Amino acid sequence: MATLFRWTVRIVSAVLILAALALLFTYYLASRSLPDYDVTRTANGISDRVEIVRSNADVPHIFGTADEDVYFGLGYAHAQDRLWQMVTMRRTVQGRLSEMFGERTLSTDELMRRLDLYRLAQESVAAQDPDVLAALEAYARGVNAWLDRVNDEALGRGAPEFFLFSNTISPWVPADSIAIMKLMGVQLAGHVQDEVLRARVSLSISEDRVADILPDMPGTGVAALPEYASLFAPEDQRFAAHVPPRDTPFLSPVAARGMAGASNAWAAAPNRSAAGGTLLANDPHLGFTAPTIWYLARLELSDGAVIGGTIPGMPVMLLGRSADFAWGLTSSYLDDQDVMIERLNPENANEVQTPDGFTRIVTRDSIIRIKDQPPRTITLQWSPNGPILPGNQFGLGAVTPAGHVPALAWSLLVPEDRSMTSAFRLMHAKSVREGIAAGEDFVAPSQNVTMIDHDTIAMKTIGFAPRRDANHMTFGRMPAPGWRPENRWLGREAYAANPEFLSPSGGIVGNTNNKLLERPFPLHVSFDWGDSQRVQRWQRLMQSREVHTRESFMEAQLDTVSITARNLLPLVGADLWFTGDPAPDGTPERERQRALELLANWNGEMNEHLPEPVIYMAWMRALQTRLIRDELGPLALSFDHVEPIFVERVFRDVDGAGIWCDVVQSAPVETCTDIARAALDDAIIWIDEHIGGELEALRWGDQHQATHDHQVLGEVPVLKWFVNIRQSTSGGDNTLMRGRTSGRDPEPFLNVHGAGYRGVYDFADPDSSLFISSTGQSGHFLSRHYDDLGDLWRRGEYVPMSLDPELARAANVGITVLLPRTAE
Repeated sequence: MATLFRWTVRIVSAVLILAALALLFTYYLASRSLPDYDVTRTANGISDRVEIVRSNADVPHIFGTADEDVYFGLGYAHAQDRLWQMVTMRRTVQGRLSEMFGERTLSTDELMRRLDLYRLAQESVAAQDPDVLAALEAYARGVNAWLDRVNDEALGRGAPEFFLFSNTISPWVPADSIAIMKLMGVQLAGHVQDEVLRARVSLSISEDRVADILPDMPGTGVAALPEYASLFAPEDQRFAAHVPPRDTPFLSPVAARGMAGASNAWAAAPNRSAAGGTLLANDPHLGFTAPTIWYLARLELSDGAVIGGTIPGMPVMLLGRSADFAWGLTSSYLDDQDVMIERLNPENANEVQTPDGFTRIVTRDSIIRIKDQPPRTITLQWSPNGPILPGNQFGLGAVTPAGHVPALAWSLLVPEDRSMTSAFRLMHAKSVREGIAAGEDFVAPSQNVTMIDHDTIAMKTIGFAPRRDANHMTFGRMPAPGWRPENRWLGREAYAANPEFLSPSGGIVGNTNNKLLERPFPLHVSFDWGDSQRVQRWQRLMQSREVHTRESFMEAQLDTVSITARNLLPLVGADLWFTGDPAPDGTPERERQRALELLANWNGEMNEHLPEPVIYMAWMRALQTRLIRDELGPLALSFDHVEPIFVERVFRDVDGAGIWCDVVQSAPVETCTDIARAALDDAIIWIDEHIGGELEALRWGDQHQATHDHQVLGEVPVLKWFVNIRQSTSGGDNTLMRGRTSGRDPEPFLNVHGAGYRGVYDFADPDSSLFISSTGQSGHFLSRHYDDLGDLWRRGEYVPMSLDPELARAANVGITVLLPRTAE
């Protein structure tokens, strides 16, 4: 027995020692790719000394004699900190993810190949202005200089992930940067999803009820749309049965409905500023990842320094400020996508009908290489309207009649795209008027640019707006027959037609993705907007003060009051508040009364420490499910977030919308009070089953954690504890500090989409401006800068956004000096 015990101890000890050695070896390999920031190196591709001074927040301040050398330094810094992110994004837009990840990314690769974005990016390189092309080339040299360093010094393959997904990293080229910008266009687009959903709903219920569940934004009414089936001949009105929503394909850049771009931005003129200088606040919203998409940087250029937010892979400041000019971005929701249903020639499936007869589909084979599997060849197809997509993309199969195929018209899908040059011109602008002029060549993704100089504020929509025929059959709101001339695009609208607000008389301008203006189709900009709720709170906060300060703009940016809760709860609970007989503890009636008591005394603040937001969100979610599931059936799963205007229409019985409260399949006629009460009971049961505990002990932040998850390693056991960044957060779907919930079981309230960047710029004292990103600068999970900014972001804090070089040097975490290799 003693011998057995000794051998057991020896074996266990040996296993533990081997495990420890394996862990140490793994750590050694992973840590090899941690960059040394405090070093002097030589490099090819620069004309003179380049300095990368990293502030105590690891924000690189890049100095060089020539602008090209500064862009080289940015490429070098991006590659040091975000190489895995850059390579993954490049492979995404190229449709080459499956070479690394196998069949799970095949659907994503197929869509990217069919959109042909990388070829379009290559064709756009020559369209850039000479100085922009020089910047793109210099940036690429900087990225490649770091790749050379990784190879020469065996620096852990550049990122730990490459040990798990080892592939040769191709040198960076200018087309890669343009392709990344086009990839952002994919991530920020959402009109295809809206068109398809509206068509599917139209096939299921009457047009009156479609106007309830997919309502127009408040404002002047829109002409009634036809029923979707009526767009096609009777013999063609054969559509697929319900197509269940599929999970988002792995690493797909396509946003789920409601998860495309969102943002806030507002500005104040000197007469509305307490200190007499213009003010600007901006927080663009995207899906959360670890690391965040944003990378903070400062560039010392020949015409002045700029500081703000970049996206790794692109050598341009996308938002931020200089000494004289500041700008912020919000998604404009300009409708630059149309689904065209193409009729195939019954005699020849390689032809589609046009107004002038049948024309041949343009085709090209494309080979997708798949890890550990034989390659697959797909045939890319284009009609005169755009790329033809298979029915499994965007749910198009459910709205495409037999004998037809869907094609996508999209302003993003153009060669000779000068959006990159436009972005450079915006970065170099010195005044609002120069900023407005800079946007003329911008194609996509369309944005609202809120901008200030020392005296002027403005907002301008940039991006190509397609010119549509006033007789378009669906106004671009649903797929339309592509062979009908009235449905085809007629070019682009003039830049001057894009919305513009210059020096408004009230001294305040801003956007929360809300409806900008009311213009008749086809100059309408969009029918589908990103917000109808936050804007109400923003208007109140802006108008509650005669003058504003940097601090009041910060308070608005971090505001967590839900105007939606304040509007809906009195309406939905009108017949429930303080009613009913006393009930003993433990009964459903008593639990309902406790929930109502909590909500009755709540001010709508979506604070992470409060229980009321949990009860409110669970109730509204259960309410909408009860309202729509009998009419829409499985299609109800597509409505995974509460639609506030819909709920309000129902409970106010606008145009007969109260009929949604009656359950179609039941004999009794249910009232909205009946449904509200039953939904509250549903919510309480859900809370008990999924969370547990007393209602008063609930905590919103536990359910509303910000999910900065690693896109590839975030679900790997053990590793996920190192690479994912989870934070308890306040806010919600409709607060100015927006934290969009997932809407998906089993954790529907996780915070998955919000402000990855916040900036507040004060031109009364420009160096007092502030910014922050939601994780950290580094993409290396062993770096202390992987998540160091995340704690500040969660608490609503910022870091200085100064252009004073001595301030950056004073507390730097390292200074990288790059010298021309000829100087060795």
